[in-house]
Amino acid sequence: MSRTSSAENNVLAAIGSGRARSRRDLAELLGLSPSTVSQHVQSLIAKSLVEEGEARHSSGGRRARELRLTGGEGVLGMIDLGGAHARLGVAPRGADLLRTDEIAVAIADGPRPVLEKAVEALGRLAGAPLSGVGIALPGPVDVDSRGANSPARMPGWGGVDVAAMLAEITGVPAVVENDANAMALGEHFARSPRVSGSVTLKVGTAIGAGVVIDGSVYRGSGGAAGDITHTRVSAAGDLPCSCGNRGCLETVASGAALTRALRAEGYDVSGTPEVVRLVRDADPTAMALARAAGRHLGEVLCAVVNFFNPGAIYLGGALSTLEPFVSAFRGQVYEGAHPLMTRDLDISPAMLGADAILVGISRQINERLTRELAV
Repeated sequence: MSRTSSAENNVLAAIGSGRARSRRDLAELLGLSPSTVSQHVQSLIAKSLVEEGEARHSSGGRRARELRLTGGEGVLGMIDLGGAHARLGVAPRGADLLRTDEIAVAIADGPRPVLEKAVEALGRLAGAPLSGVGIALPGPVDVDSRGANSPARMPGWGGVDVAAMLAEITGVPAVVENDANAMALGEHFARSPRVSGSVTLKVGTAIGAGVVIDGSVYRGSGGAAGDITHTRVSAAGDLPCSCGNRGCLETVASGAALTRALRAEGYDVSGTPEVVRLVRDADPTAMALARAAGRHLGEVLCAVVNFFNPGAIYLGGALSTLEPFVSAFRGQVYEGAHPLMTRDLDISPAMLGADAILVGISRQINERLTRELAV
């Protein structure tokens, strides 16, 4: 098989990940002329790496023919790992989610028992051999060691090459990602047209954020870009944080923070779901605390917006479903950031809900398998 050029690899990655399914999609996504796209596609067809299928439905004009990888058969398995549960999904190569499920896990049991349990459940869900698998972890991920980086909520996971262990258990290529980054990828590509840069916030029991620029996760030099949860904020004072520092955003703007604040007010609440219920029931104290949390988060995002100038902020997670929280967040961003930065800024709720992380991970598995196909 002839080797592929870097430009052809970009085309393969776009098709394999599902970001582009026609020549027209490729031209728009990669910023290439139709003639250049056709040249690359014809070369890949000649190398038996891509094939052209039936014409897709069209709202007008000539119908585009669907592009797919010739080696694109198989089922992908995705794991969205939480502290007490894992959400699972399976999807055909380069296609949408087929089925999802949830299982109970205890992340404190350590990586191998948790991964083995999740893989066993994935096998039942898929009903067929997997060709690739991926996992999203609820904490920073070191892209070099392919594992959790300083995992405050994941005892026993530090220093473990999670991708290698997952590949060993399944016998197929594996990828590992931070959950907020995976969610950011899923949400970024759920829109059409897409902005060049977006920030996706996952605001639940904890706070996470992912940054996508020109279709790729921006990781920063240490792989921790977007980890705003441990930003110091004046409203947090000297409150201790799970990271070991004090005064972090997480201590005043997360579901865990609201749970603690409500307990201090005499409420018998054990976690974020009960906080959400109280706010939706219009409990005055819970609503006031949710508004304050939204303002604190918006205060931090003002700096992000002024520095990064994203085209969109997508809000996901349990607290993003609460009107007082979202209104306070939006108001703080639009009031505190420079008007030039907010003039065209889109602040929208997440579209994919609980599936966003699974969708993002599936894209990364597809791209990993596509790179291997092109070698």
